[in-house]
Parts: sequence; C-alpha cells; structure tokens
Amino acid sequence: MTALDWPGFGQVSLAGLLFLCVAAALAGAVDAVVGGGGLIQLPALLLVGPGGQPLYALATSKVAAVVGTASAVGAYARQTSIDWASAIPMAVAAFAGATGGAAFAGALEPGVLNGVVLVALVGVGLYTWRKPELGVAETPRFGRAAQIGVMVTGGAVVGFYDGLAGPGTGTFLVFLLVGLVGFAFLRASATAKIINVATNLGALLYFIPTGKVLWGLALVLAVCNLGGAVFGARLAVRRGSAFVRRVFLTVVVALVVSLGCKAALG
Repeated sequence: MTALDWPGFGQVSLAGLLFLCVAAALAGAVDAVVGGGGLIQLPALLLVGPGGQPLYALATSKVAAVVGTASAVGAYARQTSIDWASAIPMAVAAFAGATGGAAFAGALEPGVLNGVVLVALVGVGLYTWRKPELGVAETPRFGRAAQIGVMVTGGAVVGFYDGLAGPGTGTFLVFLLVGLVGFAFLRASATAKIINVATNLGALLYFIPTGKVLWGLALVLAVCNLGGAVFGARLAVRRGSAFVRRVFLTVVVALVVSLGCKAALG
C-alpha cells in the first residue's frame, strides 16, 4: 500500500490508518469499562509501525489514550459518584510515576518486565475469579488517612509502570482499588480513569519534548478513542459492577494470553 505523505502521520498507508481508527475506537470502549485498551491500541500501532520506531507508536498512543480516558471521566462523573478528595492525590502521584517511567521506556528490556507482569496478572485473575463477591459492593478496608496513603503509593507504582508502556495499566488500577482499597468495581473503574489521565499526561510530559508524538495521526486516533470511551463508560454505568467484573476477568485472560504468546515466541 502507498504510504500517505500527510504531515504528522508517520508514512502510514490509508489501509493502515483505517485499521488504527477501528482499533482506537475499540480500545477506548474497553478501556472505559475496566482498562486494558492498551492491549488493543498499542499492538495495532506497533504492527503498522508509524515513524519507523516503537517509541513513536508508544508516544502517539498516549495522546489518543489521554483524550479517551478524559472523556470517560466526564461520562462517569455525570452518572456515578467519584471521591475526588482521594482520587486527586492518587492521580498526582501517578503523574509523577509515569513521567519517571517514560524516561526509562527505551532502556528496559521488554522481556524482563513482561515476565513479571504475566505472573502478576495470573495472580490477579485467580484471586478475582475465586472471590465472586469481590467488588460487588463497597467494603472499605482502611480509615480515611490510610486509604489515601495506600492509593497514593499504588498510584505512583502503577504510574511508573504505565510510563514504561506496560500493558494492562487500567486493569491493575482497578484491581488495586477493588482488592486492596475495597471499592466496588463500578466506582473503581471510574476512579481508575482519572488516574489513567494523569499517567498518560505524565508520560507525554517526557515524550512531547523529545519529538516522538506524530500529531496528525494522534489527533485522528484521539477522536476515535473518544467515541469508544464515551460508549464504554455509559455501558458500564448502565450495567453495573457485576458487568464490569465480567469484563475485568475477560481482559485479564486476554492480557495473560497475549503476554504468554510473546514469551513463548521470544
């Protein structure tokens, strides 16, 4: 296919652009429900290869993701309660962590991180599957001050991981808020979107000055991601925590299969 010579599109073909638009819309919908949209959007960008280097794909995906997650926050905020007093400190810590993680993105051997994440995801999936009551209702496990401390610490750690471009950031955030803090799945998903906005912005704070963002492609994918995110958030609110839990387990299995295949193929 002939590559498009449009500025800021990284020489993708028209077929490649259409493929990326569909992937971005689907990623936005999945990410809005429970996280894991990066499982769809980033591999699609890496497959098409805009700009010729993986960091272009990573940086460009962050622009689309930040627009999609921000729109999902708006959709959730209009239809369900969000504890902003605890979400904002967690988001600030995640922002700082993601900025640091992005600085190491080009230096870390991907196979090392993927192995650790694969083991963690298997544990997360088994724990959630064996506890069907988990996340169905609010079950706070800490006092107010301790809860914020746990959320801030977890936000910094997951934010750093997101800056490194690890898959399943939103999934880990939801599990942290459900399994450790005691949120219901719906509230955890809404809160995780706020943190995801911060981690994506933190990564972009590093990527934009380095010139790795393909702005033309990023803005087109952002519009597609936004449409999918609004649909996904509304679906999650309408169907409730039980639905979000089912999607969560599906995404965890998909992430495990994806990382397992990568490990098997070297």
